[in-house]
Amino acid sequence: MTLFGDGLDAAVQKSFTRPAPKSAPAQMRYLVKQLKGTKPVAQMLRISQRTVERYVKDQIKKPRPQLAARLEREVTKRWQPQIRARARQQAATTGGIVIDTRARIGYTAPVGTTDDARIRHLTVALPPQYAARLFDAQQAGAPDQQLQDIAAEGLKEIYFQDSGRRAGSLEEVRFTDIEHVEFDL
Repeated sequence: MTLFGDGLDAAVQKSFTRPAPKSAPAQMRYLVKQLKGTKPVAQMLRISQRTVERYVKDQIKKPRPQLAARLEREVTKRWQPQIRARARQQAATTGGIVIDTRARIGYTAPVGTTDDARIRHLTVALPPQYAARLFDAQQAGAPDQQLQDIAAEGLKEIYFQDSGRRAGSLEEVRFTDIEHVEFDL
């Protein structure tokens, strides 16, 4: 489970215009339509092709918990791709992204300043360039640590340095012990 990647996906999912299919047969029919056949769906979900066909025909209605989780994840990943892309594009060009986090945040600063990391609860609106960097890194398959570094850089510029109006000598922000992180577009 990736904390930042899942958080970005959840933020984009809030912009969906219709709910994703809920029942297992409806989810299976959606995947069969998207992947153009029962065989690719069976391979992706690691079940038999006959089982997929039974779900499609409503002969099986209740999947095992592991299969239900995989099914939900795959449907959500593919649901409304155009709306997902539009939401990302809008956040990356005009809207920006809001990060709400509770974590241990500290920084590296000149000698004589208080730079001890402490638990902070921050809700900060990051400008569009950080939203673009976060989404681009996520699309490229970046690890969670890289997404965390991009968010820390955005917090440094917007929260600590106030877009260059203060703390000009601040070198680095440490963003550790994350209790929760949530994004909103």
